Amino acid sequence: QLQAFGGGLVQAGGSLRLSCAASGRTFNSYAMGWFRQAPGKEREFVGALKWGGGTRYYADSVKGRFTISRDNVKSTVYLQMDSLKPEDTAVYYCAASRSSLIASTIRLFRMYDDWGPGTLVTVSS
Repeated sequence: QLQAFGGGLVQAGGSLRLSCAASGRTFNSYAMGWFRQAPGKEREFVGALKWGGGTRYYADSVKGRFTISRDNVKSTVYLQMDSLKPEDTAVYYCAASRSSLIASTIRLFRMYDDWGPGTLVTVSS
């Protein structure tokens, strides 16, 4: 029901755009989130978007470099990643939440109900 695309290898300073297509019940989710997990590290919040109103949230580590957008017709959420750094290397996951979330809870991976398989982003120095 969730499928992320767009990962790959890029040099530091470069850009990538990840896409996450939602289908089925995930289309009626409250929010869509992006998380990432680097080798040996815990999964961490990257950003999220509320379908209603379009409010966006970002982790401090990506603020100003990453942008979340959406296409309601295609039920797709995008993560535009610019000025990539080697520390952005990770498997990126998109997720959907059917809970009513606020700024603090939207960053918690346990608040998300549906997850897609991750897509690997590798940033070389």
